[in-house]
Amino acid sequence: MNLFINACVRTESRTEKIAEKLLEKLGEKADKVRLSEVAFPLTSEDFLRKRDNYIKEKDYSDPYFDLAKQFAKADMIVIAAPYWDLSFPAVLKLYIEHINVLGITFEYSSEGIPIGLCKAKKLYYVMTAGGYYVPEEYGFGYIKALAENYYGIKDVELIKATGLDIQGNDAEMILQKCISNLHVDI
Repeated sequence: MNLFINACVRTESRTEKIAEKLLEKLGEKADKVRLSEVAFPLTSEDFLRKRDNYIKEKDYSDPYFDLAKQFAKADMIVIAAPYWDLSFPAVLKLYIEHINVLGITFEYSSEGIPIGLCKAKKLYYVMTAGGYYVPEEYGFGYIKALAENYYGIKDVELIKATGLDIQGNDAEMILQKCISNLHVDI
């Protein structure tokens, strides 16, 4: 099972357009999670206490853990997240906070080193940006570090189209070039 995590909010999202073409090339059906439609619980002290108790008891039966279990079981993951306001959409950070579950997506060794529990062999991170200033540490780099160091996903690839809103640039040509350069390792 492949997993498509869609952090795009616009109906005519350029990032989603690239991600959909990538999914076509991958050829297999993907479970889709549109993050703008997920009702994430408010992270309060009561919520954290309840969540921590479930984790302590290794009781992952609450529906709250379904997203983490889905992520951990995926064979391949595609994340679509436009770069705006110097990062990815905040809803992707909420998703990450809620799938970081000890005992589902990672565990710790006796030395305190994270050990990934995710099945995925590859994660594609698809992004677009209006400009060219896209420091990796504010978007892709964060996701890559989590995938490699917490989830155990060692093959993480960035697919990007930038400069889409620069006056004089042909945004459609940039998108088509990105799409035509898509390659998949299956």
